[in-house]
Amino acid sequence: MNNKFTENQAVGAIVAEFPRAAEIFKQYRIDFCCGGDKSLTVAANELQLNPNIVLNDLNQAYGSVEKENNVANEIDWRGQPMSQLVDYIVDTHHIYLQREMPLISELIVKVLRVHGANHSELKDVHKLFHILKMELEQHLITEEETLFPLIKEYESNPSSQLLSKIKNQTNEIESEHEQAGGIIKELRKITNQYAVVPDACTSFRLVYQKLEEMESDIFRHIHLENNILHPRLVGSN
Repeated sequence: MNNKFTENQAVGAIVAEFPRAAEIFKQYRIDFCCGGDKSLTVAANELQLNPNIVLNDLNQAYGSVEKENNVANEIDWRGQPMSQLVDYIVDTHHIYLQREMPLISELIVKVLRVHGANHSELKDVHKLFHILKMELEQHLITEEETLFPLIKEYESNPSSQLLSKIKNQTNEIESEHEQAGGIIKELRKITNQYAVVPDACTSFRLVYQKLEEMESDIFRHIHLENNILHPRLVGSN
């Protein structure tokens, strides 16, 4: 089998070409969104991983789905209209967060009341999540009301002045992505990789499950913007 990927490729570019690579990187805790510009070798070495093992898993996974003719079914957002990608981000990832964050908030408060005395880490989970929630709510509004309309306008009627506004906005957005990614990593650390404690009730288990699901969705969300949407704009003339 010919290898599809190499250790010198950026992890974000790998996921852009093969979206299912996100699951492999997640297993190894490799940051493919905010750290998407790092090569596989650099990203693996930072985590004291063997890049060849990760690379082998990637190429085997790609080979398996290629045989099943499933690779062609994945949407390659690098070649789709930017307005279509923007709509997908809103309809998929923004709506997910708008729906799930209030539910997770209620669950965390409930679990903190019941288990907070015996699990002091829940206070930090409560604090970090609500900081993240507040920042993401503001972030989604900025994207939907300012950045994304500018991108759609630029795609229809490109101009250097409009592109300059967009690039300034994407720099701020990526800084916010970095902040959100840092909070998520801290949540994972505090919860010991979302490990369920022995005395956890159903709600306690559900909190950690939903936090981990949210993490996966946010990382895919950031990946689509940092590694696909924004580079296409930066590459525009």
